[in-house]
Amino acid sequence: MSNIEDIVDSLENKISKVLHKLEILKQVNSKLNDELAASKQEIQNQKMHIAAWEEKYEALKMANTILGSDENKRETKLKINALIRDIDHCIAQLAD
Repeated sequence: MSNIEDIVDSLENKISKVLHKLEILKQVNSKLNDELAASKQEIQNQKMHIAAWEEKYEALKMANTILGSDENKRETKLKINALIRDIDHCIAQLAD
């Protein structure tokens, strides 16, 4: 009988250790999920920040071209022509 009791005690100890490890792993998993969510949010914020700076850069490039800079002059002319076509199209739709 003592042998069976020892086996049962050993199993209880092992089960207790496994359950403890399971709880620790759940806590680690939760922490990692929180870190992942924070990292995803940070990446999203950085993407928005980059998009804002790209927009500012394009506006600055256009302003420099309009002010007489020879760089990107062709690109600016094409954009201005596209804007004029869009305005003409809107005017035509309003006239209808």
